[in-house]
Amino acid sequence: MTVLRQPGTVLTDHTFAVPLDHAVPDGERIEIYAREVVAAGRERDPLPWLVYLQGGPGSGSPRPLGRDGWLPRALDDFRVLLLDQRGTGRSTPATRQTLPTRGDAAAQAEYLAHFRADSIVRDCEFIRRRLLGEEGRWSVLGQSFGGFCSVAYLSTAPEGLREVFVTGGLPGLDVTAQDVYRAAYPRIERKNAGHYARYPDDVEAVRTIVRRLRDAPARLPGGGLLTPEAFQSLGLMLGSGTGSHTLHYLVEGAFVTGPSGPVFADSFLAEAEQHLSLAGHPLFAVLHESIYGQRSVSAGATGWAAEAVRREFPRFDADLALAGDAPVLFTGETIHPWMFETDPALAPLRETAELLAQREKWPDLYDPARLTVNDVPVAAAIYHDDMYVDTAHSLATARAVRGLRTWVTDEFEHDGLRVSGGRVLDRLIRLARGEL
Repeated sequence: MTVLRQPGTVLTDHTFAVPLDHAVPDGERIEIYAREVVAAGRERDPLPWLVYLQGGPGSGSPRPLGRDGWLPRALDDFRVLLLDQRGTGRSTPATRQTLPTRGDAAAQAEYLAHFRADSIVRDCEFIRRRLLGEEGRWSVLGQSFGGFCSVAYLSTAPEGLREVFVTGGLPGLDVTAQDVYRAAYPRIERKNAGHYARYPDDVEAVRTIVRRLRDAPARLPGGGLLTPEAFQSLGLMLGSGTGSHTLHYLVEGAFVTGPSGPVFADSFLAEAEQHLSLAGHPLFAVLHESIYGQRSVSAGATGWAAEAVRREFPRFDADLALAGDAPVLFTGETIHPWMFETDPALAPLRETAELLAQREKWPDLYDPARLTVNDVPVAAAIYHDDMYVDTAHSLATARAVRGLRTWVTDEFEHDGLRVSGGRVLDRLIRLARGEL
């Protein structure tokens, strides 16, 4: 067990061998990694535990740099466990490099079917018993997809929970993947309108970029391809507090003048690649739509729902925009089949992703009946007009979970926990404990 010190904190590594399929406890095992963080000088104090569930899906837990971000507020009350969810970070990574060891695409898809919120919750319960004992309970902080996992936790094993804090992550309990994207595209369009109102010169600048890419897609430094659709997908950043500004600076530096006239700047292509490449978290694309699959809601496949629903919103069609004088709209948190052609980190996983997209009868993740009798204190921050998680779906779920208290705010975008310096977490702690 490795123990390290950073300014104001003590870090301890933990690894656990958990069942790949918790329904087969004696079967194959995978490794789960988690990092314990405690305030320096309090290592031996009997502090309650707080397990942090990261957003995504497919993202490892944050790597702390001392007492940064929301950690100082958490460390006032808790011993924190930063969990790398299965397949991410140091938890038996699932990538284009490792998945071929499972066999062909069918074997890979069957393996990854065990990487949703239901399995993550069972991992948490396995770890809780190892660290706290059978009767011990801990608190959970779930950001975005981590909030989805938290609601699944309340549905599956509430006996393991002291209290739950959710930031930007209350899922719709009975919505399909198609419902999610029919609600999402109008929100994304509003974020586009806000961006272009803030930076009106970007309307023509973006049209110029997309026109050039339509004529000749650009090769990115790492081998990926920047197509009009890939460029539009940079709108993913519009859901964060500084995303519109970051996107503007990217757009304004798109071209430099070469011997034959304007060409895409290397700096533009390099920065675009940083935002587009999923090499660091490929499960974000491979498993994204499966997080909405539930047999009691829809027995059918998720079936590339974002791509199918996009056809219902022709204003996102770049060719139609260029044929007239409309702005080219960016997309948001939407996953499309073409991503497995333009991103080298995803290309080897194209068939695996297709099999998951066509998979039917996903197990249910949430238990509405159990949530109506919930007795675990729960507080949730719901960000008004959150681009990534529908506010109406979140509020409906808040009403369905007994005792859940909400804080609806437009002070932050979806990344409020990260940028607030602990203010969001502090409010949720006090809200859950009845101090507000």
